[in-house]
Amino acid sequence: MTTQARIPASQGHSLYQAWQALRREQPKLHARDAAARLAVSEAELVASRLGVDAVRLRPDWAQLLPALGELGYLMVLTRNEHCVHERKGYYREVTVSANGKMGLVVSADIDLRLFLDGWASVFAIEELTGRGVQRSIQVFDRQGVAVHKVFLTDRSELAAWAQLLERFRAEEQSSGLDLQPLPERPLPRADAEIDVASLRHGWANLKDTHHFFALLKKHGAERTQALRLAGREWAEPLAPEALPRLLEEAGRREVPIMVFVGNRHCIQIHSGTVRNLSWLDSWLNVLDPEFNLHLQTHGVHELWRVRKPTSDGLITSWEAFDANGELVIQLFGARKPGAPERSDWRQLAEAALALPA
Repeated sequence: MTTQARIPASQGHSLYQAWQALRREQPKLHARDAAARLAVSEAELVASRLGVDAVRLRPDWAQLLPALGELGYLMVLTRNEHCVHERKGYYREVTVSANGKMGLVVSADIDLRLFLDGWASVFAIEELTGRGVQRSIQVFDRQGVAVHKVFLTDRSELAAWAQLLERFRAEEQSSGLDLQPLPERPLPRADAEIDVASLRHGWANLKDTHHFFALLKKHGAERTQALRLAGREWAEPLAPEALPRLLEEAGRREVPIMVFVGNRHCIQIHSGTVRNLSWLDSWLNVLDPEFNLHLQTHGVHELWRVRKPTSDGLITSWEAFDANGELVIQLFGARKPGAPERSDWRQLAEAALALPA
């Protein structure tokens, strides 16, 4: 990845030409993969399109995010290295914290947790494809990695799109990006340095699943480390191949679930059933009208069944991690705050045998 302060216009033009040559060779190559092939970030690739089919927007999240609701029916996409989450619906009930670091979208269909402190640049793109013009808003972090994308559909409001671009168009249409290297991850503490008794006591006294991150921070524990140390009452390792079976069985039984997929700066949630599942090589795909999921099963290195006590009763989740300990996907039973866990989800989640100790 390039980590320079600015990209000269000539370099941006050269990058765009190199990308177009690559696209002619491989028309179906996604921008993310093209950027990797060209040894640049995806944000740099998008910035090279300025003046062609892209416009740079002002990163005024407190104003821009609510304005997305004016676009009508949309498809939003959030992904990590091994999983892509696509959900259709309306960008409604948007809130941004007073300090501008956090945001929420909590409509019935589009459900997002936004960590805006890491959001850096944003572009509007109008790309001519084999299926017509594809319009999107694309957000990138300080490393040039895509955080969140919003695509218009054939049911979106085109008049509102033009107004949004006019309202948020950046005064300087520069391809310059202040990219920064990813901060080094601190070395994990050794198991012997963790107060396991205190960790287990804190776990047993959780009142809300959202308090789990604070528990990890208090004890300086990595997430998978905490799962290992918590004891099998709270966390049990499962065979990674059990994850597709769970999704398939949830679909067959029509058990409503919550599917969490995210990256460092955005978490996207689907609540509902998953019905149309299919395989393409090692990719497990959910291809429902309102929700698509693309899970690279080879990316799942660890799978855990996790139980957390809350004021609403015990909450069970399945949590999948990659080889670096990064969360790939989380599954819960569909529920609202204040409601107990669904019995059909719990039965399904508890059916798989844990790996031996």
